[in-house]
Amino acid sequence: MLKVKYVKENIKVPSVLDRVLIADLRLVHGSYNSVMMLLFLYQGLLGLRIRKERRMGRKQPVNAIKLHRRIGPLLAPLGVLGFFAGATLALIDYGGLLRNTLHFIVGLLLACSIIATFFVSKQIRGPESPSRNLHFRLGIFILCLYPLQVFLGLGIFF
Repeated sequence: MLKVKYVKENIKVPSVLDRVLIADLRLVHGSYNSVMMLLFLYQGLLGLRIRKERRMGRKQPVNAIKLHRRIGPLLAPLGVLGFFAGATLALIDYGGLLRNTLHFIVGLLLACSIIATFFVSKQIRGPESPSRNLHFRLGIFILCLYPLQVFLGLGIFF
């Protein structure tokens, strides 16, 4: 909880130390989510390689498949964690979630898309599974949203 100084008329004013801590946490949040964007990009490239080989009828890249299946379930909760960390930071810093409305909405959409992609991936059975195309489309959507979200996050600083 933030330490606050009390002044006239019971108005709460955060201390300088609290403002510095919040600024540092904002940088950590942005850095964390930028790294997550790069990890999701790598995951997407693995998935694209697997898809390309499967559609061309070539031998499946077994190592890429194993890596894609192992990394995906780890990245999903970590990506959603980045959203909740940002929401918590906004609540502490601004007292509400909607100060940067577009950043919040894109982050929420991103978190929901990550969760949906995770659950759709669990339904993929066999090479002609209809869930496979939905998983691909959601993945592309996530990869489009992440750079937008990082750009909007950078805009908060200016």
